[in-house]
Formats: sequence, structure tokens, C-alpha cells
Amino acid sequence: MALKGLDIFKLTPKTNCKECGQPTCMAFSMKVAQGSVQIEQCPHMSEEALATLGEATAPPMKSIKIGVGEEEHTIGGETVLFRHDKTFVSKSLYGVSVTDANADEVLAEAAKVDYVRIGEHMYVELVNVAFEGDKSAFLSAVKKAAATGRTLVLDVQDGDAAKAALDLVKDTKPILNGANPSNYEACNALAKEYGVVLGVRAEDLDALYTTVTALEGLGNKELVLDVGGASIKDAFGNAVKIRRAALKDNDRSFGYPSIVNVAKLAPGDERLQTALASLFTSKYGSIIILEKMDYGKALGLYGLRQNVFTDPQKPMTVETGLYPINGAGENDPCAFTVDFALTYFIISGEIERSGVPVNLIIPDAGGYSVLTAWSAGKLTADSIAKFIKDEGLEAKVKNHTLMVPGKISVLKGELEENLPGWKIVIAPNEAIGLPKFLKEFVA
Repeated sequence: MALKGLDIFKLTPKTNCKECGQPTCMAFSMKVAQGSVQIEQCPHMSEEALATLGEATAPPMKSIKIGVGEEEHTIGGETVLFRHDKTFVSKSLYGVSVTDANADEVLAEAAKVDYVRIGEHMYVELVNVAFEGDKSAFLSAVKKAAATGRTLVLDVQDGDAAKAALDLVKDTKPILNGANPSNYEACNALAKEYGVVLGVRAEDLDALYTTVTALEGLGNKELVLDVGGASIKDAFGNAVKIRRAALKDNDRSFGYPSIVNVAKLAPGDERLQTALASLFTSKYGSIIILEKMDYGKALGLYGLRQNVFTDPQKPMTVETGLYPINGAGENDPCAFTVDFALTYFIISGEIERSGVPVNLIIPDAGGYSVLTAWSAGKLTADSIAKFIKDEGLEAKVKNHTLMVPGKISVLKGELEENLPGWKIVIAPNEAIGLPKFLKEFVA
């Protein structure tokens, strides 16, 4: 059970703070209870007190690390059920499921999903290797999956096959997803021997809970919970109940990240798998496994994930700079808009639709929309001119035509004063008018 502020205060040493010279205060204890600061930040806490408070003040869902190096990922650590309550902590990870028979095809297609959107690298993070009864075929698939460099999920309940696979890839810190009510002791021994995270599954939540508590009794709290694949209804219900038990009821035996294998829930139906992956991105899959992943699926899924796992109080922004669109070069006109990601994608999309080469300039506008940035003083003639000069854009482009969003046409006169030699042109008020405007402008 989590400690309240008063409980923490009782255990906090009554010594003077090194920073302010005042006795350790109730405010710090309350902040710890609320999760806004870590108890370790108190310089006076003894190791005994930290041990007492450490687990009680930790998030109700444990943070688990998988993989190594650049492919190390953190899952779990969640504190709220709904994004609007605060924010989600660790984004869902997507993986593809392979066997020896289809590994070459599936992995080649998944490798094509590799792009950056609003500063986030979008790619298939995991490869799930499924054991189908043939140990040699399973190990062959493990080798092919390991060659991708991605973090692996070893979906195997056979002890001999699991041990052989771990001998091959133990240094990459995969997940051994194979523990169940009948073999959990053997799987736990393997997971501890090789230092990997253990996946746990069962036919129903009661059996899963019993197995998890038994594993905790054996000293293993590096776990992920497989929500099952008997039916879509059961998997969804399990995912929600597990999360609610951990976060609402503070039951730490269900306070672990989850695996949802939609490839098992809808075998052969790629469209349904994509829909289910979207569902479990919001409710509540830490790891989501599909049969295949291609660029078309990825665009929707990764866009959804980025929206769900972005702090709702912090707008998504694109990097400032010069963005040549439609192959624009130094002799093509310039335009500017704000760094708010939604505005950028709308404007750049309409410019692309026009087919007219344009150098789109993105200054720092605080992540606001055009009118909001202007009214807040984040987008002014001075700031735009300063950005153009500081970035050396006057030397990078020879065509000194600058298009101004129609809604802030009031800046035209000031821009002409701040950018002598530039031709300031007023563009349409709405993005939808850009294609017609640009085609007529260059005609």
C-alpha cells in the first residue's frame, strides 16, 4: 500500500536541510507522496529509510528494461489509467511475429518501416519468435531475428528450446515469454540464470495472478504479463482489468507491463490486427505483436501512438529550419509558418499538393498555432527576420520572396522594414487555398 504524506513525514529525519538550513518539511513529504519528486533527493535519508520507502513510493506499475544499447527500451512505469489525467509514461512497442518459414519475408518488409516524424524514430522495435514444436526450426528463426539487431521476444514454453535460444541471444536481453502455471519454476530458473525478463501467461486472470505471486515469492519481479489469445474479448478484458488492479487498487502483483499478441487474436486477418493494435495502443498494451508490419500500417499506428503518448499539456513541434518542398532550390520562393506540428503538416501537405517548389521556413513559435503565436508575441516580424538572418537564409536562397499567412497579413509592413530587399506576399487565410494560389503565383 502506498504511503501518504503524513506517513512519509513520520519517517523523514528531523534534521536541518543543507540548502535552506530549515528542518525537513511537510511539503517535501507531500511531494514525494504525490510522485512529483523522488525520495532519494532528500540528502538526509538513511539507507534503511530509503529501503522502507522506496517500494512504497514507486509507481504502482513497475518499470521494466529490455534490450541493450541503442535497442534498450523501457516499458511500464504507468501511473494513470487515462492520458488526460496526467500522461502515459512508456509508449507501446510494436513487433512482428516470425517462424523459420516466414522470417525472411516478414523481416524484410518490417525493415522498410524506418522514418522520423516530429523528432521520433518510427520503426519496428521487437521481433517475436514463435516456437511451433520444431527446436531446430525455432533456433534458425532466432538467428534470423537476432541478425536484425532488434530486441527479441522468445515465445516458447519448451524448456530445452528456450535454453538453447537463450544461449544464442542472452547478451541482447530478450524477453523469455514462456512461464505458465505448470512450468513457472523452470522458466524462472532460466530467466534468473540468463538475466532476462520473464513473460507470464495463464488461461484466466485467477491463474495468472497465482502464478505471478508464486514468481514474486521466488524473488522475481522482472516480469511482463501476457493478456492471452483465447479471444479478443478476453484479451481486452484482461488488459483493462490488469491495469485497473495495479493503478486503481494498488495491487502490485498485477503491476507489470503487458504483452498483447494480436497475431494470435486474429490470425491471417491483417486489417483486424491493425485495428486491434490501435485499440491496445490506448488500452493497454505495453508490447503489441502483429503478424506483419509494412509502411502502410505503420503510418496510422505510429501516428496514433505518438498522439497517445505525448504529454497533452505540451504541443508537438517540428524542428526549426528550412524545409524545401517539391524539390525547391535557391531560386524558388519562400514561405513561413509556425512550428506547431499539426499546422506544419497541413501547410506542407497543401504545398505538396500544389506541385509548386517552395522553401518553407519554420521559426520558433513556441509550439502554438499561427494566430495564437502572433497574439502571444511568439511570432512577430522581428522574430521572423531575426531567424532568417541568424540561420543565414538570405545567402542560402536567391529568391527573396516571402509568403505570409493571410491571417497575420498585418505583419507585411514590419517585415518589409526588417527585411529590406525581400518581396512580401500575402498568402490565403486558409491552407486549402494554397494550391490554387501557388499555381497562379508562379504562372
